[in-house]
Amino acid sequence: MGRKPKRTRRLSAPRRRPQLSALARAARVPAPARLDIRRCEQFLLHEARLLDEGKFDAWLALFTPEAWYWVPSEPEQADPVETVSLIYDDRRLLETRVRRLASPRMYSQEPRSQTSRIVTNVTIEETERTSRTVRSKFMMIEYRRAQQRLFGGTMLHHLVQAGGRIMIAWKRVNLVNCDAPLDGITVPF
Repeated sequence: MGRKPKRTRRLSAPRRRPQLSALARAARVPAPARLDIRRCEQFLLHEARLLDEGKFDAWLALFTPEAWYWVPSEPEQADPVETVSLIYDDRRLLETRVRRLASPRMYSQEPRSQTSRIVTNVTIEETERTSRTVRSKFMMIEYRRAQQRLFGGTMLHHLVQAGGRIMIAWKRVNLVNCDAPLDGITVPF
């Protein structure tokens, strides 16, 4: 029988791992997701769900420390200070509103309102580097004490992205019937 020649192992220089440039290393770290229309819409739906479920503390946590929340009393109202508003809350007043909603002694919410919100037609109106002004249409049904009320209109949110998190810098709610007589609005839109 013939012998098979022995294979000799070739010695080669050890393979060096290619050095990654700083740009390539940064590319492996996931960048914060862009504040695109889909993320903005998902955020607005999340906000509506928190409000419908009565999670007002979680809703408040969506606002920046300098945030404001405004519901004008006139169509096309330009200034919340020079004209009476249905609601004009800075962060401190928002905190007070949430504390009152959490209180079991809030007569205007005894029994608690049941709400259902629909948010649709979301568009980005203004774009800045880390923020967007988002416009949407909404409808809110409020049911309490065997009565049902329907609210609808346009919402404007100024959303900012900080640390990968979306937050509300300001929110304006333009009710279709803002200049009509409205009986005790306690639940935020």
